[in-house]
Amino acid sequence: MFQDDGSSSVTSSPFQNSPFNSVSPGLGSPYPWLKELKSEDRGLYLIHLLLTCATHVATGSLENANLIFDQISHLASPDGDTMQRIASYFTEALADRILKTWPGLYKALHSTEISLFSEDIVARKMFFEFFPFLKVTFVITNQAIIEAMEGEKMVHIIDLNAAESMQWRALIQDLSARPEGPPHLRITGVHPQKEMLDKMACVLTEEAEKLDIPFQFNPIVSKLENLDIEKLRVKTGEALAISSVLQLHTLLSPVDEAHKRSHLTPMNSSGVHLDRTSQMKQSTLGDLLQKDMINGHNPGTDSESSSPQSSTSAVQIDGFLNSLWGLSPKVMVVAEQDSNHNGSNLMERLSESLYFYAALFDCLESTLPRTSAERLKLEKFLFGEEIKNIIACEGPGRKERHEKLDRWIQRLEFSGFANVPLSYYGMLQARRLLQGYSCDGYRIKEENGCVVICWQDRPLFSVSAWRCKR
Repeated sequence: MFQDDGSSSVTSSPFQNSPFNSVSPGLGSPYPWLKELKSEDRGLYLIHLLLTCATHVATGSLENANLIFDQISHLASPDGDTMQRIASYFTEALADRILKTWPGLYKALHSTEISLFSEDIVARKMFFEFFPFLKVTFVITNQAIIEAMEGEKMVHIIDLNAAESMQWRALIQDLSARPEGPPHLRITGVHPQKEMLDKMACVLTEEAEKLDIPFQFNPIVSKLENLDIEKLRVKTGEALAISSVLQLHTLLSPVDEAHKRSHLTPMNSSGVHLDRTSQMKQSTLGDLLQKDMINGHNPGTDSESSSPQSSTSAVQIDGFLNSLWGLSPKVMVVAEQDSNHNGSNLMERLSESLYFYAALFDCLESTLPRTSAERLKLEKFLFGEEIKNIIACEGPGRKERHEKLDRWIQRLEFSGFANVPLSYYGMLQARRLLQGYSCDGYRIKEENGCVVICWQDRPLFSVSAWRCKR
């Protein structure tokens, strides 16, 4: 996005000595001056404004927040550069958080809103198409399943997010080529939309018939949080595999969290977590975030969710993992966002998610033109909605509770699972897939027998394989 020539630090930026640097409500709106900012300085100032605005929102200082919203509106744009785009969605999320404190007003403003599930489906398909993350996950998952199911005659796969038939179509093809012959294959797909399951059943049944593989598809229309484990119908004699792609974090909401605090609980702004400043390469939005640290936003390193004690309140995920353990899977593959968005502190979540989505928006900046309709839809209907959920929601309504790989390792081991190191061949396939990608910013690294997929040096998604400890 830009190169650092040594002149772009906060100390040398044009607003460092400006009377507007304090963002004092009595100084008016410096709109002409804001529009004259160069791209990098505008990005730095947007970060400064977002952090300041979030502090006002968190402490209930709504008049000051309103003044900052006004300034941001003259700089942010959903079709501008990377920082302008991401600022648009974080600003919208902060405003949404304020509105939620007046439920009547919030409901009135959203009373005619139409929830378009089709837009969500389209956005997720674009995520699959334009990013390599799910493709790498599917390759690694399929290889782990093939290795675990060697010699098995009856194989049952449970897909906890049955949204993409391409993964299992490829697996059916691989199983048909086994030297010992294909197994009897049963796939149970879990998804809240019946149409998605019907489509998957049609595609996979047709592929299995073409390759003469005994096949059954068991559809379960359900959200993960409402899933009845009995409906998975695991039978004696089946070798079981479970695939969970970007799903388990939705079960991390503590049952009693909604009763602990309101949406605008006062908090100390010094809790901001912007500590991983060395994890983004130059020429990315991460540089802007790193430089803003010099301007006084320097958080600590630990969060509520990184503490082992915090898992004790997440009874929903604990019970769910115990139920999966009770099914005795030979292998379970888990893919999750590798970032900490599950802290109780708003400032912590905002700063952590700024880093994470900065990297994703930078990926798109390197892949699609700014005027691309696909890019706009993907950013709005997928990333924008996730950002809004992380920032604006609390309690059971906050589903995007992403956590780092080390927390998932702790949680899964505590639930009776043992890590299965991913094989050399699986890693090789993943690296080859990334090498064939048009963008050279993607990286893959091994961490504790698991895979972490990065943009530049920023970890974004993790993939890990597990078996039951007995």
